[in-house]
This record gives sequence, structure tokens and C-alpha cells, in this order.
Amino acid sequence: MTTHTTTSTAPGTTEVSGAQATPLVPLPAAAARATTVAGSAVALAGTFLAWTWTDEFPGDLTVTGYPGGLQVLTLVGALLTLLFALSGYGIKGLGWLTPGGTNSPVRLAALGVLGTTGYALGAIAFELGGLVNLEPGAYVAGAGALIAVIGAFGLPADQPHGSDDPTPHLWGRVRHSLTAPEPGRAQELPSWAEILVIAAGFGVGLYVFAYGIGTEYSELFIGFLITAAFGFTAVTRAGLLKRLSALTAKHRNVTLSAAFVAAICFPFTQSNDQFALIGANILIFATVALGLNVVVGLAGLLDLGYVAFLGVGAYAAALVSGSPQSTIGVHFPFWAAVLTGAAASLIFGVVIGAPTLRLRGDYLAIVTLGFGEIFRITMNNLNGNSGPDVTNGSNGVPNIPDLEIFGFNLGLPHTVLGHELTRSGNYYLLMLLFTAIVVMVFRRSAESRIGRAWVAIREDETAATAMGINGFRLKLLAFALGASLAGLAGTVQAHVSYSVTPEQYQFAGSVPPNSAFLLAAVILGGMGTISGPLIGAALLYLIPAKLQFMAEYQLLLFGIALMLLMRFRPEGLVADRRKQLEFHETGQLDVPEDKPLPDNATGVAKAGA
Repeated sequence: MTTHTTTSTAPGTTEVSGAQATPLVPLPAAAARATTVAGSAVALAGTFLAWTWTDEFPGDLTVTGYPGGLQVLTLVGALLTLLFALSGYGIKGLGWLTPGGTNSPVRLAALGVLGTTGYALGAIAFELGGLVNLEPGAYVAGAGALIAVIGAFGLPADQPHGSDDPTPHLWGRVRHSLTAPEPGRAQELPSWAEILVIAAGFGVGLYVFAYGIGTEYSELFIGFLITAAFGFTAVTRAGLLKRLSALTAKHRNVTLSAAFVAAICFPFTQSNDQFALIGANILIFATVALGLNVVVGLAGLLDLGYVAFLGVGAYAAALVSGSPQSTIGVHFPFWAAVLTGAAASLIFGVVIGAPTLRLRGDYLAIVTLGFGEIFRITMNNLNGNSGPDVTNGSNGVPNIPDLEIFGFNLGLPHTVLGHELTRSGNYYLLMLLFTAIVVMVFRRSAESRIGRAWVAIREDETAATAMGINGFRLKLLAFALGASLAGLAGTVQAHVSYSVTPEQYQFAGSVPPNSAFLLAAVILGGMGTISGPLIGAALLYLIPAKLQFMAEYQLLLFGIALMLLMRFRPEGLVADRRKQLEFHETGQLDVPEDKPLPDNATGVAKAGA
């Protein structure tokens, strides 16, 4: 049942502006909120009880009074649900939690608790052989999570239904109950307070990211993904992310500084060298994705062979690295090897782009896909039998020595500020420096006259050419810049992985980086943005690294995820304003409505116009 709301437009007439949505669960608002608070409190209390009797399940959930493993995730989700629900009472000091939606964040947080707890109970029953292995604490947490969800869906929607669909079907009502209005304008704070808020936001982000990488078993990582997904969406619906985005836009330089300070702190939070290595590889993947974002996100050129430029840079650096297996037999210093890799990729970008960039759309994509495969096959054939002995064929260039910069050997552990920085941590910090350079280049390019010309070509090349933009020259420039940035990352990748082989640079495979995953990282994160490809690359590298038991189904799950993304979030996780307006209805007419002039208005005669 829905209640229509009306607004007065003229004497004697009314216009339907929307329909007030009734809750999915027929409960009074006060009772629904009390049920949600009680359910989340019960779920929170259940995390302090034992969930199983044996420690054979990872995380040791047998301890009473001390949550561990998946219990911690349920505790965090239940606490977030409780805070959002209490904020709806108007309690002083909690109102800042919900500047946007008041009830939709409660529903999303409660769903996250139910999803995490339900997954934990199901995993325990599956791995230990039945529900008999569950202790009372598991049932208490599960019952509390279910009660919280029932109460949350008894809360009223944050905004009425649109006038175009006043009585939607059940799925439409569920989706509408999870939407929220935009938050209002925030109260002005002193500059130092706004900077502290930004620092706190990045501190929380660093802790969540470090926790996700530090998960030691797949069950905990899957639970982390469930909690993080619903928690992030709940925070977004509450309007907190919008408020933080407004502050970061206002203090852009402070934001970039805070982001890189948080990134620098990451290796000091890790005690396991394997997790620092994952962080270094994520930065390599993210830097290459940001370079591809110049080509795809700004200039709108679909490049399906971009990983080949990463390979060119890696092979160039490997051949001049002083490796005993290098056929060239030279040893360049680090800065010269970096310039060699970037220059080699730049040359290949120009050579490949010059004859092909006159093509558009699918034709260009096919040509670049062919280039990526030609590069891999050529590196295989330069083995001394099928061609000159340059790359050792399928064996590649192994035994690449570690870098030494100003006497600082990156292959050896070093003690910094009382913390031992391992080899992976050293390369992580080096790659972070390269990422900062690529971010600066991307930002300056996007905001320049050339960047605006790239966007014009991406939106309509014919119109851009008619306005005097040299489309071919600017597309070639984007292609060359993107290739050189990929080559820059390739020089570090060669030293991190100790060896370079042709099979590392495929169009699609189970191990990133490859062209398909790089393109997906740009699309998933948000084309044309800085943080989008970084987030997309982090997710696409971290999830396969943590869920190795699902490696044979990885491409299937990857395709399903892309389809869901195109359906529900086509603009990507981090979208710019242009993409949001392009993919979502705003209620604004494309053509102004043709309304007759009032009787007392002054017209213009055709003859005098």
C-alpha cells in the first residue's frame, strides 16, 4: 500500500509528486527501530560466546568472552548497525552519522551482519560436518542478526516513490528501501578540523585495507568482503562519504598528501613479508591501470593489448639489469634502466599507434589485441632457433638482481624506525614513489588543455575535429603517454618478480596483470578518475590472491561480476560527475518543456525578430 503526496500548483489543481512507500514489514516505526536495536545488540553479545566446540575451524571460535576471526566481523557490523539505529532516535552526538539517509544505512548494515553471520555458520557446518558442531553463541548471533534485519525493513523508506512508478513490485520496493536522499550542506568547520577529518578518514581506510590483506585464511577474507561491501554501501547511503568527498575536493593537496602518507605506513603495519609483496604487486597493477586510464578513460581508445607495453618495459629493464642470462650483457644503473624501459615502451607506442589510430571503435580494439598477442609470440620466438637469440624464448630472463639505489640494497631487510622493512616492503615503497609520479602526470594531463581535448575526442571525435582539434595527433600522444607509464611500472616489476617470461603478458589469464584485468580495473573503478583504477586494481588483484581455491572458476566469476557491475553500477565504483549524469536519471529534461507564454507576457513579432 502506498500513500500519494500532492503539491499545489494552481488554484483548484494538484499534482502528484510521489508516493510515500510503506515498509516491507508492517511494523510501527517505533517498534521497528526498537526491534533493530535489540537485534543488533543480541548479535553483538553473541560474538562474545563460543560458536563451535573445536578449534579445527580457522580462527578458534571456541573462546567465550574474546571474539576472534569471523566473530570480529560480526561484532563490527552489529556495532555499526546499532549506531545507525540509535542515530534515528535523535540522540545528541550521533546525528552526524546520518546526514543523508536515516533508515537505509540501518537496513544495509543489518543485511551485512546477517550475511557475515550466516556465512560463518554455514562454513562451520560445512567444514565440520553439520549444524551439530555449532555452539549456542552461534545461534544467538544468527538470531540477533535476523531480528535486526526484520526490524530494519519495518522502518519507513527515506524518500517517497517517484511519480512515474508509484506502486512498484516487490523487488522494486526492496531496492527503493535501500536508497537515500543526498545529504544537505554541511556546517562549515575550521580548516584544521576539516584536515583532521580527512586524516581520520584515510586512517580508517588504511586500517581496513591492511586488515583485508592480512587475513590469513579464505573464510575470514570472504567474511571481510561481505562486511566491507555492505558497510561501505551503508556509509555511502548515510551521506558520510559524500561529506568526506566534499572535504577532499576542498583540500585536494592535503588529500593527496594524506593518501600517500597512509600508503607509506602500510608496510610498517605488516609482519608477514607475503602481505607486503601483495601490496607491491597491487601498486604495480594499479599504476599500469592508471596509465591505461589515460588511453581508455580520457581519450576513449579501446586498447586490448595494453599489457604488452608493460612487457616491453620489463624486458628492456631485464636485459640491461646485469642478469647472467641476459643476452646483451650490460648492467645499467637503476635510473638508466628506468629510462630505458619507459623509452622502449614509448617508442613501441608510437610505432604501433601511428598506423592504427586512424581506426575507431571495435576495429582499433582488434588491432591492439593483435599487437598484444604478437608481442608475446615474438618474445617466444627470439630464442636463437626461430629468430635471433635476444630474449631466451620461453625461458625469459631469470635471475634479475635486486636494485641498489644510493648504496641502499632493496633486496636486503633494513630497520627503519624500529621496524624491519623486508625486501617486499622496500619494493613497495619504491613502487609507491612511481605511483605518485604517475598520479601527478595523470592529474596534470587531465586538467590541461590537452586533457580537455582528449575528453572532447572521447565524447564525439567528429565534433571535436570540426572544432579544430587534431584528433590523430592527440590520440597518438595519449597512446604514447599511456605506453611510457606502463613501461615505467614494468621496470620495477622485472626486479620484484626476479624473472621476465612471455607468458606473464597475456590478454586473459588467471594471474594478473593481463590486458583483460587491466581494462576491467579501469571500468570497475571508474574511467577518467584517479582513485577509480587504483581501487579497481586493488580489488581485482587482492581477491584472486586471497581466494586461490577458486582459481579454476576465476574467469567465470569475473564475468558474472562485470555483468552485475554493468547492471547496477555502470559508471564504476568511483565515478566522475559526467558519468553519473550519463548513466542515471536525474529528472532533468533533455529538451526544455514547450510551455505557452502567459496572457500578460510580452511576445516578439516574427517580422521584428
